[in-house]
Amino acid sequence: MSNDRFFMKAALELAAKGEGFTSPNPMVGAVVVKDGRIAGKGFHEAAGKAHAEVNAIDDAGSAAKGATLYVTLEPCNHTGRTPPCTEKILSAGIRRVVSAMADPNPDVKGGGNAYLRSKGLEVAVGVCEDEARKLNEIFIKYVRTKRPFVVVKCAATLDGRIATKTGDSRWVSGEESRKFVHRLRHALDAIMVGVDTVKKDDPSLTARLEDIKTIDPTRIILDTRLSVPENAKVLRSDSDRDTILFTGTAISQEKKSRIEKSGVRVIQSQLDKDGRIDLNALTEKLGAMGVTSLLIEGGGRVIASAFRAGIVDKVFFFYAPKILGGDDGVPICRGAGPESMQDCIPLTEISVRRFGDDVMIEGYVNSHVYRDY
Repeated sequence: MSNDRFFMKAALELAAKGEGFTSPNPMVGAVVVKDGRIAGKGFHEAAGKAHAEVNAIDDAGSAAKGATLYVTLEPCNHTGRTPPCTEKILSAGIRRVVSAMADPNPDVKGGGNAYLRSKGLEVAVGVCEDEARKLNEIFIKYVRTKRPFVVVKCAATLDGRIATKTGDSRWVSGEESRKFVHRLRHALDAIMVGVDTVKKDDPSLTARLEDIKTIDPTRIILDTRLSVPENAKVLRSDSDRDTILFTGTAISQEKKSRIEKSGVRVIQSQLDKDGRIDLNALTEKLGAMGVTSLLIEGGGRVIASAFRAGIVDKVFFFYAPKILGGDDGVPICRGAGPESMQDCIPLTEISVRRFGDDVMIEGYVNSHVYRDY
């Protein structure tokens, strides 16, 4: 129907309000439409809270009877933390259900759309499907692979340097870019850096925004030899999210015990052929721990290792209108690269945005994670 996209876009806007709060659940929005007007709105506000359909139907009240429900994801037909939404839809007297996409979760039994059809409701699927899949690209990859959706972010000069030869990187990008990065930190489950970044920058790795109450990401430090300074901010944070150090096996057990007494987790991990933390094994471990998304912020060796390991799904590269003017600064990726241009890592679905004077390039390494299932 001609108005289906209009109302589904309204549901998608509602769904986006849950960004950062719903993990490991998807972001879902819903609107109840009666006589061509929105009678009720709702979105999934946080894991464990009511689903979007329930909130929209409750908001509509008696107007839900005979109405159309637009929802960005197929209604659930199973009991989890909350009762099945299909039963709420039926008891409210909804006549027609339009969902943007089918539920991609292979572990969910008994499709909601099929159940609603069996009860005589008119059901349509696929309205604004691309937008809905992109909105929940993290959820889609995680439920299909049990591994986190991995994002690489960096800020560089126009000649491709993320720091000077002394390691100074404050600030490559401008304030508007940095605000966007804090939104990424809020939106994703975990953030990862190498121990060199901790030593040089002493970051807090928290999410700080003025306009919303943020949720910090779990902080992950790659530290093969457990050389992190014990007074580093990231080890003394008052955040309610975990800090986890992934190390090798040849470390000081005394230092490990001291660090763990402060509440920081130290996980000894297998190394790759280069003697570094095996990032494929690490992402598998994070997935098993319930981490659905991971933001990699550096430094250059960690970013390069992530690309070489093939774990990266998406990139946000910020370029500031600055030229370092030398080849002795820190490059975005450190270490050996391919010998031929045809062996470069291609990006797809490119978009470009401005943040003040900075230019951000967004693209996908593995776009299939939300396109295909």
